[in-house]
Amino acid sequence: MKPYLLSLAAGLLVGVIYSLLNVRSPAPPTIALVGLLGILLGEQVIPVAKRLFGGESVVSYLRTGCANHVMGRLPDAQDNESRPS
Repeated sequence: MKPYLLSLAAGLLVGVIYSLLNVRSPAPPTIALVGLLGILLGEQVIPVAKRLFGGESVVSYLRTGCANHVMGRLPDAQDNESRPS
């Protein structure tokens, strides 16, 4: 959870700096996010195609390797208990 909060804080800081300098962000947020999603999904086209043509299970890959890459590994309760605060 800490990396997500740090990322949010960094984004907020950059937004405040942009506002103070009276400049606009390089890309409208929605377009930027859609572009990033396209990059993440595009990276998975080749691995999925290789598995599809190789006769391997595509569904299991989508649930594990692809999902972890696109969505990131989400923190779970065990991670929070094992990390020092």
